[in-house]
Amino acid sequence: MDTGALAARTVTVNGRLYRFPRQPVVAICIDGSEPGYIEAAIAAGLAPNFKRLMQDGANLRALSVIPSFTNPNNISIITGAPPSVHGIAGNYFLDPTTGEEVMMNEARFLRAPTIMEAFAEAGAKVAVVTAKDKLRALLGHGLEMRSGRAIAFSSERADAATFAENGIDHVLDFVGRPLPCVYSAALSEFVFAAGVKILGRHRPDLMYLSTTDYVQHKAAPGSTEANSFYAMIDRYVGELDASGAVLAITADHGMNDKYRPDGSPDVIYLQDWFDTRLGKNAARVILPITDPYVKHHGALGSFATVYLPPGADAAGTLSALSTMEGIALVIGREEACRKFELPADRIGDLVVISTRHKVLGTSLARHDLSGLGGPLRSHGGLSEQTVPMIVNRKLAVPAARTLRNFDVFDVALNLVSCPRSSTPLAANGGDRQATGNTSSVK
Repeated sequence: MDTGALAARTVTVNGRLYRFPRQPVVAICIDGSEPGYIEAAIAAGLAPNFKRLMQDGANLRALSVIPSFTNPNNISIITGAPPSVHGIAGNYFLDPTTGEEVMMNEARFLRAPTIMEAFAEAGAKVAVVTAKDKLRALLGHGLEMRSGRAIAFSSERADAATFAENGIDHVLDFVGRPLPCVYSAALSEFVFAAGVKILGRHRPDLMYLSTTDYVQHKAAPGSTEANSFYAMIDRYVGELDASGAVLAITADHGMNDKYRPDGSPDVIYLQDWFDTRLGKNAARVILPITDPYVKHHGALGSFATVYLPPGADAAGTLSALSTMEGIALVIGREEACRKFELPADRIGDLVVISTRHKVLGTSLARHDLSGLGGPLRSHGGLSEQTVPMIVNRKLAVPAARTLRNFDVFDVALNLVSCPRSSTPLAANGGDRQATGNTSSVK
């Protein structure tokens, strides 16, 4: 089917209508990218392509999903819907069918089709490259790899990619880079290098690139390491932009310092608190940030969910916990689901969110922080919810609309208002701030 015919068609996914692209569309999720990182790199003269895109296209703010963790936000982006629709409420959860704590990275946990799946079924060519292998099965769910119209792999396991499993093989040779270490900036660079190669060779209609936040967990905006990382991203952004693709760049969450003046993590150990109040292991604290990448954050983030024992005084417990210094919000399941659009069967009786510079743990004895390698920077709360939304085209965004990061495909496919050659001025007036904590799917 020719490009003109495709462009006249639409696809509906999870209640949202998307137009077929007239040119390739590349959506990028820069993991952990608090807006200040890009701004600092530009100020240092290291990100000329970002500066040009933000001046000539659109430079906006959007809100992430809460909890502001990797899995729920990436899956919200790839489905265009909140966790109440797709079911992925964290990196990690208590499976109610087994009573076991498990990683939520298997396709069986996904409750909604992805945008990539729907477009591929409608005849589009699609590609997904993610840094972390924990996301690959979810992001690539429903894609028929043998069709020759779909590619999905992680840079973490690029050496193991096969045509049958990933729609591509010999990836290291194809990209021209060695297999990167999982704890390195190179893991994200491989994603961009692969994206440039795939765009040039396969010319997919839709492509999604998702990086890792290894650097952001270590380095603050404006630091030498962070500026170097964003200078690298800027070079690839320039290459992708030069290809003629529509680029829409966002993030899954921001990042903040979470440590005391002496450099030690500033932690509220919730399981210890509940053990003292309700008895040893009577309550069960779940940390949805938990994943295999312990050197990033030591399983310490700013969002937790708590399962209370039968007969517990939920209201009294909530009231007592909410007065603790460092706690920003404590709410019950029903309110949490309504406020943050979460699936009720995948969170506990309480949701707890800490303040900007504190994190939540289980018990002191259960966290091995020896691998952190520096002061803790982490995420998960309301203070990490604001993320960038940068597009290399003018947009027509209603003034009253609160953008979410999971609107990125809607923005790229439906809201680009003019060809690239038009006068370069953001129709919305440039840097509009996102407001509020939730937004219904539109």
